[in-house]
Amino acid sequence: MLGCIMSVHFFYAQQLVPSKKEQKAFAQIDFLPIKMPGNEVAMDYAGIHYNAFLNDWSYAGLGFYGAVGGIRGGFFTLGVNLGVRHHITKSLFVDGGIHFGGGGGAAAPDGGGAFILPHLNLGYDFGKFSATAGYSYVDFFDGGTIQSSQVNVAVQIPLNFSHASLKNREMRLDEATLTASPWGLLGKRASLLVHLNNLRVTKGSYTGRTIRLAGFEFNSYFTDNFFYFIKADGAYHGIRAGYMDILVGAGYHLSMNKNRTNLLAKFGIGAGGGGGVDTKGGFLIYPDISLEQKVYDNLYLSINKGYLMSPDSHFVSSSYGIGMKYYVDQGGSKSNQKAFSEGVFKGIEVIVKHDYYPGAQRDPGYSQDMHQIAMQLNFFFNKYIYGAGQTAFANFGDAGAYAEGIVGLGVKSPMLLNNRASFFAQVLGGAAGGGGISTGQGLIFKPSVGLNYEVFDALALRAGVGYVKARGGALNTHFYNFGLSYRFSLLSMKK
Repeated sequence: MLGCIMSVHFFYAQQLVPSKKEQKAFAQIDFLPIKMPGNEVAMDYAGIHYNAFLNDWSYAGLGFYGAVGGIRGGFFTLGVNLGVRHHITKSLFVDGGIHFGGGGGAAAPDGGGAFILPHLNLGYDFGKFSATAGYSYVDFFDGGTIQSSQVNVAVQIPLNFSHASLKNREMRLDEATLTASPWGLLGKRASLLVHLNNLRVTKGSYTGRTIRLAGFEFNSYFTDNFFYFIKADGAYHGIRAGYMDILVGAGYHLSMNKNRTNLLAKFGIGAGGGGGVDTKGGFLIYPDISLEQKVYDNLYLSINKGYLMSPDSHFVSSSYGIGMKYYVDQGGSKSNQKAFSEGVFKGIEVIVKHDYYPGAQRDPGYSQDMHQIAMQLNFFFNKYIYGAGQTAFANFGDAGAYAEGIVGLGVKSPMLLNNRASFFAQVLGGAAGGGGISTGQGLIFKPSVGLNYEVFDALALRAGVGYVKARGGALNTHFYNFGLSYRFSLLSMKK
């Protein structure tokens, strides 16, 4: 009888707990000096990417690039990666692939912004990281004149994650059930901050002015206290539209008041410029201190004070802001610091899409079609309501410097049509500008509706239609988009 009872409990638990899947992936930082047209000095081009392995020998992902040297500070791009990797020995490998994207800025000859960047590298796997070097070629082919062959170097760090199906989102299980399952491992802590930031310029262009920024920051912890972060902001008020920055770095987290109050010290480096902000080559440094106070559950109110400046102090600004941060202890049911009572599977969607703006209004007073490549990240607060962050860069239509960084809320319907389709509606807003698109000081609103159609459990086709309006400019048009959605759930543990 005891054996039967235990067996029934075991099989029930196996059916109840979602299947644990492991996604092999890696982050990459790379660098390449691009020869510019004429007698212009080379533009130092640095990128940050996240790639997921499709099988043992191929991968796909997303990446940002930004100028960090030369005279084109504020030159940014976004693109998709597709590559293959073949091991010659256990440690030595060949890596080849292509990056396709859009972007530009800083009055560079980028045309519509569309570009390709193929590479062929030789790499060595050191275990905890790998390094590659080789040949690459870049071509801004939609009317641009930037074409260059060069050596590139890169460093890759494995960043695998455990996940379940998106269909399991908001499923709640007690800690004991999860610990007795394949999810009974040490989890990893991460956080997402959405904030309004301010740059009080004390040296350089716009001295004495305050640049209003909106953006996000993602932190991932590699020990209980040390973390790395990626941060992106765009200007929406205070100067003409077009400024943005992307920063990466590391920090230290100190908890107080029974983990209800946190103090974070951070240092980052990255690229920034545009909108008339002269950052020379674009390389910036970012020291910062943040204070956080728990509001509810895993939600914290954050305030920060720091500096954003070029290393030679050509551009100096004082940074301060406020935001909301959400913490997750994900991937496993155990922790060295906390005692958990339950876990909930939180839904995530990563969307890559192509936007089409027919008759996008330009500042000289005319209209012209524009296309852009976009990435959107959705985080589900419950089964149907999600928060969204989106960034996009023009790639066709003679607006290569145009970019968007917007956030908002959306709602998704229950599954329809034999559980293969769902509808969505969302309202996003934030910073946009550049490329001659008439966005005033940069604030736009962008509502849309659309349809998701499931191809595989983790992959769906996506199409939408919407409307974009600039608050202080003439941009006022409908738009269409289509793309792919990669969907999954992450286990988040709670006390």
